[in-house]
Amino acid sequence: MPESRSVMASAEYHSKKVFNEDTNESNDDMDSVCSDSEKMGFIAAKEDEDRGSTIDIDEEDKISDKVEAAVLRMLKKEVDREKEVNNIDYSRIEEEKQEASQTEDEDFRVVQHEHDSQSLGMRKCREFLKKLRIHVWASLSKAQYVSLLKDFVESEFFVIDGDSLLLMFIDKKTQYLNFFYQIECFLHDFAEKGAKYVITFFKDAEQMFFQYPHFLFLRTALIEHLRHNTSITVHTEFSNCLSSKWEIFLKQSYPYFIIVSDTGLSSRQRDFLSILIAHSLSKKINVVLASGQEYDLLRVYGYHVQSVYKHRSFFQMYEQDLRCACENLVSYKEPLIHLYEDLKLNLKSIQKEVCQAIRLLKQLWPEGSDIRRVVCVLACAVGLKIYSSMLGNANTPMGANGMQSARQRRSKHLSPEEAADLCRMQCLTVTFLLHMPLSQRAQIRDMKSCWTKQVLPLLKMQQLCMHFALVQLCDANDWKLDLTYLPDLNDESLLINLAHYYEVEYTKGLEFQKDLGKEMENDYQFLWDAVKKMAVKYSFGDAFPIRKTSQVFLEQEQTLFRVCEEEIPNIGLIPVKSDLVQDYVGDVLKDLPVLKSNDPAITSLIKYKEFDERRHWHSDRPLTEEYERVPCNADAKSKSPKERREIQKLQTFRHFYGSTLEDSPSKHIVYQEHVSENANSAVKKAQKKHKSKVEIITEENNRRLKAKEEDKEQKQWQALYMTTVKEIKENQTDGINKLEKFLKTFKSKSVKFSIEMTALSACLQVWKKHCKEQGNKSKDLSKAVQVMRRIHILLEKYQDLLEEPHLQKLTKYLKLLGFENLAHSLSGQTGESSDQNKSKYAIEVGSARFQLQYMDYYLLREERNDPDPRVQHFIPDTWQRELLDAVDNNESAVIVAPTSSGKTYASYYCMEKVLKTSNEGVVVYVAPTKALVNQVVGTVYSRFTKKLPDGLTVCGVFTRDYRHDVMNSQILVTVPQCLEILMLSPRCQKWTQRIQYVIFDEVHCLGSEIGAEIWEHLLITIRCPFLALSATVSNPEHLTEWLQSVKRYWQRAENKIEGSSTNSEKNFTRQCKVKSKVQEQKKSYRVRLVLYEERYNDLEKYVCSLKGSDFTIEHFHPCAALTVNHIENYGIPSDLSLSPRESIQLYDTMVKVWQDWPRAQELDPEEFVSFKNKVVIKKADARKYEQELKKELSKWIVLGQRQKVNELLEHLKPKSVDCSEQQKWKHFANFVDKLHEMDKLPAIFFMDTKKLSPHKMKSMELLSTKKTNLEIRLKTLTTIPSVCTYADHKAVDEDTLRKIFHRLRFERRGYLQQMMALRGIGYHHASMSAKQRQVVEMLFRLGYVKVVTATSSLALGINMPCKSVVFAEDSVFLDALNYRQMSGRAGRRGQDMIGNVFFYDIPLPKVERLIKSNVPQLKGQFPLTISLILRLMLLAAKADDKADATAKALSVLKHSLMSFRKERYAEILKIYFVFSLQFLIKEGYLDQECNPIGFAGLVTHLYYHEPSNFVLVSFLVKGLLHKLCQPIKDSTVFSEDVMEKLVLILANLFGRMYLPACSTKYKRQFCQSKVFLEDLPEDFADALNEYNTKVQENFAHFLLTTAKLADMEQEYKLPLSKTDFTSQNWHGSELASYLMDNTKSISAISPFACLSGVVDNDLFHENIINKAVLRSLGVNVTNCPLLYLNKYDNQGRRRPLNAYALDFYKHGSLTALTTDNWLNEGDAYYALKDFSLLIKSVGTSLSELCDDPNDNVLLAFKQLGEKYEEKLKRIT
Repeated sequence: MPESRSVMASAEYHSKKVFNEDTNESNDDMDSVCSDSEKMGFIAAKEDEDRGSTIDIDEEDKISDKVEAAVLRMLKKEVDREKEVNNIDYSRIEEEKQEASQTEDEDFRVVQHEHDSQSLGMRKCREFLKKLRIHVWASLSKAQYVSLLKDFVESEFFVIDGDSLLLMFIDKKTQYLNFFYQIECFLHDFAEKGAKYVITFFKDAEQMFFQYPHFLFLRTALIEHLRHNTSITVHTEFSNCLSSKWEIFLKQSYPYFIIVSDTGLSSRQRDFLSILIAHSLSKKINVVLASGQEYDLLRVYGYHVQSVYKHRSFFQMYEQDLRCACENLVSYKEPLIHLYEDLKLNLKSIQKEVCQAIRLLKQLWPEGSDIRRVVCVLACAVGLKIYSSMLGNANTPMGANGMQSARQRRSKHLSPEEAADLCRMQCLTVTFLLHMPLSQRAQIRDMKSCWTKQVLPLLKMQQLCMHFALVQLCDANDWKLDLTYLPDLNDESLLINLAHYYEVEYTKGLEFQKDLGKEMENDYQFLWDAVKKMAVKYSFGDAFPIRKTSQVFLEQEQTLFRVCEEEIPNIGLIPVKSDLVQDYVGDVLKDLPVLKSNDPAITSLIKYKEFDERRHWHSDRPLTEEYERVPCNADAKSKSPKERREIQKLQTFRHFYGSTLEDSPSKHIVYQEHVSENANSAVKKAQKKHKSKVEIITEENNRRLKAKEEDKEQKQWQALYMTTVKEIKENQTDGINKLEKFLKTFKSKSVKFSIEMTALSACLQVWKKHCKEQGNKSKDLSKAVQVMRRIHILLEKYQDLLEEPHLQKLTKYLKLLGFENLAHSLSGQTGESSDQNKSKYAIEVGSARFQLQYMDYYLLREERNDPDPRVQHFIPDTWQRELLDAVDNNESAVIVAPTSSGKTYASYYCMEKVLKTSNEGVVVYVAPTKALVNQVVGTVYSRFTKKLPDGLTVCGVFTRDYRHDVMNSQILVTVPQCLEILMLSPRCQKWTQRIQYVIFDEVHCLGSEIGAEIWEHLLITIRCPFLALSATVSNPEHLTEWLQSVKRYWQRAENKIEGSSTNSEKNFTRQCKVKSKVQEQKKSYRVRLVLYEERYNDLEKYVCSLKGSDFTIEHFHPCAALTVNHIENYGIPSDLSLSPRESIQLYDTMVKVWQDWPRAQELDPEEFVSFKNKVVIKKADARKYEQELKKELSKWIVLGQRQKVNELLEHLKPKSVDCSEQQKWKHFANFVDKLHEMDKLPAIFFMDTKKLSPHKMKSMELLSTKKTNLEIRLKTLTTIPSVCTYADHKAVDEDTLRKIFHRLRFERRGYLQQMMALRGIGYHHASMSAKQRQVVEMLFRLGYVKVVTATSSLALGINMPCKSVVFAEDSVFLDALNYRQMSGRAGRRGQDMIGNVFFYDIPLPKVERLIKSNVPQLKGQFPLTISLILRLMLLAAKADDKADATAKALSVLKHSLMSFRKERYAEILKIYFVFSLQFLIKEGYLDQECNPIGFAGLVTHLYYHEPSNFVLVSFLVKGLLHKLCQPIKDSTVFSEDVMEKLVLILANLFGRMYLPACSTKYKRQFCQSKVFLEDLPEDFADALNEYNTKVQENFAHFLLTTAKLADMEQEYKLPLSKTDFTSQNWHGSELASYLMDNTKSISAISPFACLSGVVDNDLFHENIINKAVLRSLGVNVTNCPLLYLNKYDNQGRRRPLNAYALDFYKHGSLTALTTDNWLNEGDAYYALKDFSLLIKSVGTSLSELCDDPNDNVLLAFKQLGEKYEEKLKRIT
């Protein structure tokens, strides 16, 4: 029975949810996933321990020398795994028994008569539904928990199933208005984060709610509220998900995903939703579970299910069964209502009565009214009429027995008069709602009473009346209704209060008979009069007295009022004395109360010894610096010969590795002590007018040398002249390629000119010959393209050498090609061409069309001809010169330019400058990945050498895995996490002041989910200039403005520091040797934005699909990705560029679609203003044409030609074919062969853009044996036939190849990798060793390896350009950003004229979305954590230079990207900072002066893992780990039981992966894993509960203290609809005042949550915080460092933790994690690797803070770390 809202313990709260999980179904109805190959059994296990067997698979360590065996083993595993996933035995799964949380109500039932349940059709339907449930369960259990909106851009939108939304929030205890508040909060959070969505309520789903009238009424009210009071699009026109209208909607709009619930109020509803899930996945639309979603300030996380082929095949196989099941679920006869068992009523009669009542009410109130009044009057009037009529029909008894049964029924029923009493109180309740403001209603006393069984059926019938009333009212347009307050139609808590008052208190005497107030009395009278008039046939009495009968309406056994037993502690903050704190949050603190010094909260503070960052807190042993804990084999300071040899070997390799990256020789840098202050002197010197005598003589000598060189080159050309012409004539393509390579070796312009003229003549001869051979047949115009290309080059690049005879020759050639107009244009003549004089070699295409369509990518780009003295090997573009200027002027710059455009050149120019100007200055290069770090280091070694004092070196490296020369190098290459360690270290300040430039490569990582805040911290804390490089930033202006504001802060801070430095700080500054040299250079705080959007090579896209055993490869026109709605709403994306050929294709289609197009002639290529009679059409001209066509396309929509635009876009779309995963990979080798035949290699194949499943990666091994039988032993082959390899053996000499392969000699699978490389195949992913990755990178760059499979780690800046990029696998991580990064690899500048992008069996709608979507904007991350704040306090307290440290800390706190120009976010961060400080002080990590104390050091060492770091410390403090870690007697070795328990504890704290709650729905006997992680041991669980309780108390206390900062004006409005509940016309009421409980404390609770009985004390329970907290504070429970023992979803179901870490420790099998634990191999490997690193990290941190090297805990962690790493090595 419903109760007023009360907050209970978490477990009790979750057990009282309303959901009924298939209570009517038996266990033997269920089935299970089973592997045919391994005959796994699926049974209902009695205990958790019985869920899995303890089988151990011994993973072989040794790689067989026989590659054949390796391939066969891989194939067998592949087959077994496919069976595991796809072969489902539907007869052997048992469903977990679910406790029924709701019993059948005998006094109110809705009976829906279904078809004959024993019929053959129904039995088949039930059997199929079992299969469906298992299919859906198997899919949902593998759901990935991801950020749902991580790449949300522009037209991306998703669908929310309305009934699933309702199921997320319905709860018997939630008050009506609070329910709407929670839903609006949920939807508003999505909207605030930029999400676009529509909500769909299926018509057929309505009947699922008739058993639950309250929820049915809520559903109808919600639909109408969202329709009328918000801007959300709500669809109710679809009957169900199998309807044709829904199919059309999906096809036209293709949502990003659909949010659906996996459970329902009944099994019938659950099955209905299962059909929706199966259908959505079959239509290539992903599904997100409604349950288990979490959100923070910037992101929403949820369980995402990727649509794959097996979903589509399931639908195809069972489509008829699905339709039959759906039909049976929704095809019921008209339901009957049973009241008190014997009173029956058809729903249609209620509907009819409501309809009549509405007509009557319209006559009574013709001017209209408020929806609350109307619904109240209709519910009371219709309810009373129907109820009285039903009683009248029932009270016509026959005989004595009939009279006796009538008396019994009357004792059970309410009489009409008693029902009228209830209705009068309902009218009075609505009167309160109309007048009483929310602030007063929030104070209404919290009743514990509930309705009697006699009352409930009547209330439910009234709710049905309200449902029908709302349906009919909201669709009516002929009556003025105010629908604003649809979310506040009733308030059961208030009604119960009034019932109790009139039933218990009113009768006590006059002193309890309170006055309503005149205004309320009149309104109540008005409502009741309307009810009487509507039910004129019956006499229900007057409005007063309100109670005319003495019938008891409320159960009296329970406590009447809620008693708050807990006392709320004193409100206030612990006072803090810190200049830094005062500077940052002083404005907030002044408005908040402070606790007195004798308050228990202050006197009970833990008094720890001050933490000394430089020494152990409990010993005098010096601490190592954090960066020193990273392994280092050797560096420049090493003295031992062995270490010196290691360094020399490493440097030799890096020079070699760098040589594959750079063609130019290494530059020797000489330190120049006196560098001119004007950095542009080289440029200015070049521009000087007056020359000295020495300069004149030098120039003359240079001229002589040049003439000599020219003569030599002329002779060389003469020698090769005949051969070259012959080669061109024999094979034009090969001949021209050789000629162009040859041209690159020449320097003399005149010689090059003569070569080009010769090539032109030769190409023309080839064309003439071809025309003669073909006669009247169609001609190969590519031969004519080469003629025209030579003409273009001559006219553009050698214009100054062209003389009249040359021009006449070119004119003649143009006429021969049939381009008379161009010939006249070139010669300056005018005249018309005539067909009579038409050349027989003429091209049958207009000159402009020919250049665009056939020359296409050969069109010349705009390039500068004037050299820059700062650049030796090429002529930089204007934007590149701007970059060099920025470096010369010590300015910062944000550079956004496409991949391979040359933006990194400025980085190396910057390094060279610093190397020249000092021996101490440092440049830091920040790269996002280790692979990129290695590449940059190789490039530095290749580019620069410098003689430095002993102990110093040019280049150092610092990553999480290794380091060398961190403090003694001039160029440090590192990853963001490691640089942050240095920047925030109190002991590294001297080094940080040596930094002169920081280069951030791939700065768009600011927008990634993991580690983004670290990039932000670095950009904020550096004081020197920086270069920030990226190819994919969509809002660079905003980013630059933010960075400029940071630089302005540092300008002010540095002036302040210099003006107020103490003597000690000045001495410290003088100690920094390089400081003076840094200051010598001109300081600049300017941040430039350098934008360059033009790719050197166009990208052409192709869609590939398997058709039988062959492939269809169709060109994908970029405009095919667009829709009319997208163009209309967002325009054509700025980066959706067309190649010249694609522009022509668009024009031709436009002409075809709209034959009367007015601008067809004007935009004809031959007539277009930029092309007409133009001999050399350049890329820039083609771009103008492209822009004009795009504008015209948008204009068509404005002109009302939507249909024609739609037709045009459809015409451009390719027709792809779907294929199975098995077929796709089976024919993958053939697909690679096809690309080889098409000359599209080298290519990179991206598979699963986040984590590559190694079994998918290994399928590439099939390519190595694609044309040989698997039974042939590959090792016996001494030579590899040319048909069996893609490798280009001419690209690399034998010696170089041997040197590269030498690096693989000790690597696991090294032999296999070498054998594949010899066939031109490689693979690249982050879990490979650095040596293995480097081998692939070098061989690919050198052109030896042609086929590489890779993950997205290769997309981040790695220099591996290729001809083609292939996307071979779809995934949730293939988003707009990753697509642009990856596709940017295609098209090698200087080698390929065009880049190719292939989509291999990627769903067409996904391809369209990738192409048209802009890159997401950089909005920043939540920048603060409690651990970071502790680190900042530690920096400020312990640094030598306090002023600098304080400035750094304040820069992090004040200048986050998230809060830039957003005051609300800035305030939220301040509030969070205040809470964090209070938490750290109360937990004993800071004292009241903000000095670090106690275990502050250990917590900061594990800052990656908040809040687990705080929990681990609590375990240490309590001695639990020492108690556990007891070695075997008389040894230092620990038993396996201890090790397993330690892993269990760590797995509960770190690397937690929550599975969806539905994963426990079926019990399955797993092969090897237990899958669901066991709970912590009892003593650890108690300690964790104690920690959580303290944290909850701290957080609740903080919320109570900061409540006054909330914007209460906003708190009284619904967040989405902005419906205001402040009520301006409230004049008070004696009765209202009496019903209010003024002792109820609700200062920090949302007034909407107060309606459900939530009070301040409830904030001490974490499960209620998000629903209760004041929204305008911007704080939720994610900001609280709680570590949940159990997590529950919206329906109260537990979300189990995945036991992957413990399971792997037990069985050591990666395969078992994929089959049992629902992980793909890539995800599993990375998670295990992180867990292994964590064990090491904890052990290292403990050893740093413990002075006993034989401490048992240290030894246990050491043993565990070694064992875990050993197990991990076996699988790599």
